[in-house]
Amino acid sequence: METTYLWLKTLHIIFMVTWFAGLFYLPRLFVYHAMSEDKISQERFKIMERKLFWGIMTPGAVLTLVFGLWLWGGWRVGFGMGWMHAKLTLVFLLVLYHLWLGKLMLDFKHDRNGRSHVFYRWINELPVVVLIGTVTLVIFKPF
Repeated sequence: METTYLWLKTLHIIFMVTWFAGLFYLPRLFVYHAMSEDKISQERFKIMERKLFWGIMTPGAVLTLVFGLWLWGGWRVGFGMGWMHAKLTLVFLLVLYHLWLGKLMLDFKHDRNGRSHVFYRWINELPVVVLIGTVTLVIFKPF
């Protein structure tokens, strides 16, 4: 049973890292896409964004959530604890951010982007705040 728990925890962390890699990189692609002026570059960014979102980020997100819920429900990790409620709130916000990035990706796909590269540089910082908060909560369990 202990080995299963450790494998679940390991997989949860691996897929969380995968998810965050995409959450950090997709807005950076949006920066370059918003700055691009030629059709060839714009089409290349559309392909890169789609592959990142559907091939890396979304599977990473789903598997992070699956293994996290398995740990929470099956092993009752943090169950009923204040720090876990705060972590789950941050995860919920991260899921909303992920979905919003998907909407922004569709705007680019349909040539409807109306935002500048500066906007995308700023939103690229949002997952950093969630990552710091989540890791801090899990390590220190302050409440």
